[in-house]
Amino acid sequence: MNYQELKELQPRILERFERILGQKKLGHAYLFSGESASFDMAIFLSQARFCQEGQEGLPCGVCRNCRLIAQEEFSDVTVIRPRGNLIKTETVRELVKDFSQSGFESSKQVFIICDADKMHVNAANSLLKVIEEPQSDVTVFLLTSHEEAILPTIKSRTQLVHFPKNRELLIRQLEEDGLLKSQARILADLVASREEARDLMKSKAFQDQLVLGPKFLTALLEAPERAYLLVAQLTSLTAEKSDQERLLDLLTLFLAEKKDNPQALVRLADLLEVRQMWKSNVSLQNALEYMILKEK
Repeated sequence: MNYQELKELQPRILERFERILGQKKLGHAYLFSGESASFDMAIFLSQARFCQEGQEGLPCGVCRNCRLIAQEEFSDVTVIRPRGNLIKTETVRELVKDFSQSGFESSKQVFIICDADKMHVNAANSLLKVIEEPQSDVTVFLLTSHEEAILPTIKSRTQLVHFPKNRELLIRQLEEDGLLKSQARILADLVASREEARDLMKSKAFQDQLVLGPKFLTALLEAPERAYLLVAQLTSLTAEKSDQERLLDLLTLFLAEKKDNPQALVRLADLLEVRQMWKSNVSLQNALEYMILKEK
């Protein structure tokens, strides 16, 4: 995402950080809540810390350091993402060791932790200690779309910044990319950015979900026995845990569009139960099949 797109999506937040950078008052720990351009803002601020050509504290975006940071290849900017559905304690403990050391390129380091809500509780507690008392010139960005799942002790020691989604702008952009209005509405609720939507639409499996999902839900509301036959086909389109979570989000959004149907509200509650079962390591196929069979 370039500067202009960042400015279009989050103008107020960008203006706020531009002032902070100009005054050289960037904090050492932030919690970014919301997916709409939050990662891109973390990258922008990381570039500001290491830019070789910037003016007034702002990154140029084109120097060696800025380019490497944008490509996630700069040695002193570390991006952590969950493996599966969890950021393990060992991962964060290794990270904490690095907090006490100087960077390779300079004395500074930046750590960006995506989906911070997926940190194991012990991992979060390990991180808490170094956020409270950083031993070196470290900046930490914690990113989450589930702020309520972040430990209160972490929240209280970071600067919280909310990233609201500009839904109408996103719908307009997705329609410009050739999506039907109905698809654009669904994707605007499902994704955080135009780029994420474009990446998803390149996936044949996701395109099939957009077609099969509504068919499955129509059958679920009208003829559950037909829906049962579609479960295996639907879940076969999800290779990873993240794909399964997205499918649950997609089915929830499709059902929400049918909220005038009383049965849809019942099924929304059922989907919540499916999600809880899935989070408890029941396979998604088994959880969906259980949902259908229990109503018979």
